[in-house]
Amino acid sequence: MKNNKTYKYTSDILQDKRKKLTEKYLNGEAADFLEQNTRLLDDYFRESFEKSTVGLKMVMDKIPYAIIALGGYGREEQCVHSDVDILFLFEKKVPSVAEELIREVIYPLWDIGLDVGHATRSLDECVSLAGKEIEVLTSVLDARFICGISLLYSKLTETLRDKVLLKRSDKLVESLIERNRERHRYFGDSTYLLEPNLKEGQGGLRDYHTLLWIARIRANVRQPRDLEYYGCLSHDEYNMLRKALSFIWHVRNRLHQKVGRKYDQLHFEHQESLAHDMGFEKINGQRSVEIFLGKLHAQMSFIKQKHLMSLYELENAKKQKRKKKITEKSRTEGLIIKKGMLSFASPEDILNNPELLIKIFEESARSKFPLSSEAKRLVKDFIELVDDEFRSSASAVKAFERILVTPAPEFNVLNEMLNTGFLVRFIPEFSEIVNRIQYDEYHLYPVDRHSLRTVQTLKTFGSPDDSEKESLCTELYKEISGKKPGIPTKKQILLLWGALLHDIGKGQPGGDHSQKGLKFVQSILEEKGYRPEDIETVLFLVREHLLLCKAATRRDINDEETAIFCARKIKTIDQLQMLYLLAAADSMSTGPKAWNDWTSTLLRDLFLKIMSILKNGELATSEAVEIVEKKKADILSSSGDPEDKQQLERLFHTMSPRYLLNTRSDEILDHIGLYKNLGDRHFIWNISRNPDLNARSVTICAKDSPGLFSKISGVFTLNNINILNARVCTWRNNIALDTFEVKPPPDPIFEDEKWERTARDLQSALSGESDLEAALGKKMADYGFSRPRTSERPHRIVVDNQSSSFFTIIEVFTYDFPGLLFGVTDALFKCKLDVWFAQIATNVDQVVDIFYIRDFDGQKVDSPEQVAIIKTSVENVLPDKNET
Repeated sequence: MKNNKTYKYTSDILQDKRKKLTEKYLNGEAADFLEQNTRLLDDYFRESFEKSTVGLKMVMDKIPYAIIALGGYGREEQCVHSDVDILFLFEKKVPSVAEELIREVIYPLWDIGLDVGHATRSLDECVSLAGKEIEVLTSVLDARFICGISLLYSKLTETLRDKVLLKRSDKLVESLIERNRERHRYFGDSTYLLEPNLKEGQGGLRDYHTLLWIARIRANVRQPRDLEYYGCLSHDEYNMLRKALSFIWHVRNRLHQKVGRKYDQLHFEHQESLAHDMGFEKINGQRSVEIFLGKLHAQMSFIKQKHLMSLYELENAKKQKRKKKITEKSRTEGLIIKKGMLSFASPEDILNNPELLIKIFEESARSKFPLSSEAKRLVKDFIELVDDEFRSSASAVKAFERILVTPAPEFNVLNEMLNTGFLVRFIPEFSEIVNRIQYDEYHLYPVDRHSLRTVQTLKTFGSPDDSEKESLCTELYKEISGKKPGIPTKKQILLLWGALLHDIGKGQPGGDHSQKGLKFVQSILEEKGYRPEDIETVLFLVREHLLLCKAATRRDINDEETAIFCARKIKTIDQLQMLYLLAAADSMSTGPKAWNDWTSTLLRDLFLKIMSILKNGELATSEAVEIVEKKKADILSSSGDPEDKQQLERLFHTMSPRYLLNTRSDEILDHIGLYKNLGDRHFIWNISRNPDLNARSVTICAKDSPGLFSKISGVFTLNNINILNARVCTWRNNIALDTFEVKPPPDPIFEDEKWERTARDLQSALSGESDLEAALGKKMADYGFSRPRTSERPHRIVVDNQSSSFFTIIEVFTYDFPGLLFGVTDALFKCKLDVWFAQIATNVDQVVDIFYIRDFDGQKVDSPEQVAIIKTSVENVLPDKNET
């Protein structure tokens, strides 16, 4: 009992010391927190070893043992809430009394809330398990002696090397590399993601650990500093690695402290407060959280690049064993291929021919050989040679064009140009967007990486890596690239310049980045010697790169005015093709919220409509009449009954010309079928699957009544059905035909039950039996729906009376939350407005709800007084900016 009290006292002291150390660290007084935190645990285990009654008994019984730190504790990387992994190592078999030792030493640590993992193993067991299980091996590779019999620790490391590492080094390294690939596939590339995993994602701490483990297997590296000693890293690279790791550990410690437990995913909810706690401030219009994330991505990017290069060198070393020549001449004089990597023949060659600085990247793109570490160092050392004369050199510009158009499946040469600083030196304006973060849930990547990714995405169209095979993108890119493989066309080069520079304006605070970027584009391309007409093409692409996506997702693409508006801006088929490709690549490179089946289909359909107008001219009134008459004839021919045909003729008179023009013949027939079956019911509907969009089309036929649209949207919200867009048609006989495109329920097994429940709720809402507003409020309260996260981006309501001749278009920019669509449409109804078309789009971390509306008299709403009332009414249903 006395001994247990002693351990309790010792663990309480440890807890108190750790608390004080953490407080000092948070106040900026313990820069070496990881080491100090590790030492506190070491002191506890050493004191426990000295005071242990069980341990003393084992020594008297001649049962030697050692206490050994494993994993992160072994590497002395003990963060605020890191696990504590410990090994009790025995020379021969583990004695039964070892269980008492665990209770004596480990239990008090559990009592103070530490997450301690322990193992009791004999020397032979430990070596055997390390040879079989890669997780055990990596933990033992990080082993560090704490106390006990040091000879046991020495025997463990020697036996492990002799029996496992030396005999199976190649297989072990292959296993580590494969495990790393699987981890990257699961956790993603943290150098791009805006919610990175600090440990497991690509560019995270585990990439560094993998380098360390491989070095320990291959070169018997004991300390991280040995990475430089054994030539794994240069002196500068080692210092940069320590700097990167120090920052990531600092972020991880702060995150642990904020969450109160071990936590490695840097979610949005913690980022702003972390940036504030770490002392980041707003600079030149860029928010503190964006500067913080930019620095984090830069450090993780360095770790990622070192990790990828090390793996490449390992793979390449195997190939080089089969070659007699280690060094080969490159096709470019002054460059050599050494051990499968490109290098400069000598530093003097760079001084004599500065254009070798871009030629080495061009050769890398052509040959698919990466630059060696030494070559990248020399690029950085001689970067000052890239001056005004270099940047405007015709041969340097041609080399850059060849880099732009050459596919780079594994090593993206543009990324290497960015990492070495060459890209920024060649295009100084690019520096404004390097590691610049757009803090939202929409853009997954920093602006500079997104721009390079957009170029890369364009070049995959039509290549073996093309995930969009046989798509419109593939066909158009092949057409733009010309029929001569390897010889780029002017259109292809200009398109890729547009992709590279489309977001260059985001380096400037405020305003429309598409407009702000134009002066930079003009300056860059004039310096490179491009002709005015070519510069104008790239300016067009940058200025209008959002046109198609905004029109497709925020306007009614079935309204001919939308396509005409776009066609008048785009003017030529060539410009339409290039703009479509840029829009698609930009969206694909932004993230899944910007590019999915739904947006893909909308964008393609809009492209085809604009193409038709550019080819055939704007739709004339006579042509529209012909289309409508042909549809009527098709519908009438579907029936052989004279009375039925008469009824159809009567129904045609209740349908508006716009409805007849923009609705397909088969859809009109379906609507007529629903109308005939409506009878005295409040509504009848048809639900069809749209496999191309992974969506459901819900067509509701009902007797029109005030607030019908808001009631339907409210019922859908009540049943967790997300609306993508909606089209409202009202016949002159007071029949409403509302078609909603919605996301399918997440559980397909219970989909029918979901629709049955929704039908019952809609029946209750339309009959007046239920209070829909109260039901939605109760649902939000019961399920704990929160208001959207706080942000500096304000709500915005735009009333547009210019884009459509027949409707007022209202755009509501706000933050998504359950009941939003119902609230807005209910507010419009209370303003005596009818919704004729609705679309739900996305604008960064906001949703954009678009409504085509007219008043109850069928007129546009264009008086200033009416516009002001609409804005006030909608604002009143949006969440207060200060709500959390």
